[in-house]
Amino acid sequence: MSLYPMYVNLTDKRCLVVGAGKVAERKIASLIKAAARVTVVSPTSTPGIQKWSDEGSVTLHLRTFNPEDVHKMTIIIAATDDPAVNLAVHRACQPHQWVNIADRPDLCSFIVPAMVERGDLQVAISTGGANPGLAKKLRRQAEQWIGPEYESYTQFLGEMRQQVLSLGLGEEEKRIILRELLDDRFFQWTRTGEVERRDREAKELFHRHSED
Repeated sequence: MSLYPMYVNLTDKRCLVVGAGKVAERKIASLIKAAARVTVVSPTSTPGIQKWSDEGSVTLHLRTFNPEDVHKMTIIIAATDDPAVNLAVHRACQPHQWVNIADRPDLCSFIVPAMVERGDLQVAISTGGANPGLAKKLRRQAEQWIGPEYESYTQFLGEMRQQVLSLGLGEEEKRIILRELLDDRFFQWTRTGEVERRDREAKELFHRHSED
């Protein structure tokens, strides 16, 4: 299956999760992190989901699924261990809604990739639903290559980019500075904790180009 990869802003978007087991809990956690408005429907719930409900992070309805639950929802996820319920969720959805049915990629209008996250840096890995096990294996390999230092490095590059854009330089000059900031020496200083040296070198780089 050929999919169109994209990242979406779910802030305040209405999202429904049917099911409240361990699989659903992982999916709900990602939606909460994305600042979505999450509603959960399930006769039972894990302690973690109940805690989110008590804190107001999700709206939890401890009952069986009703087709009307999908109304006004942008994203619907069926994550129960009952194929009949998951199928009922799929049938209740409209073509314009984004739907994910656990273990049924053929019924999904979107799938959730395996993710490597380091702060603002996100690397998504997908096999189009053909082999989730391979995607998870590749994610574990990528986690070794893309270490935790990339969180600080990505933050540094983001801050430097904003400073470059505020310098009032020409477009070509900005590209030159941004390209040089990607030099491996800045990453190595981040990785070894030499952030003061890294930041000093970045300031000197800005100063040289500002004088030009």
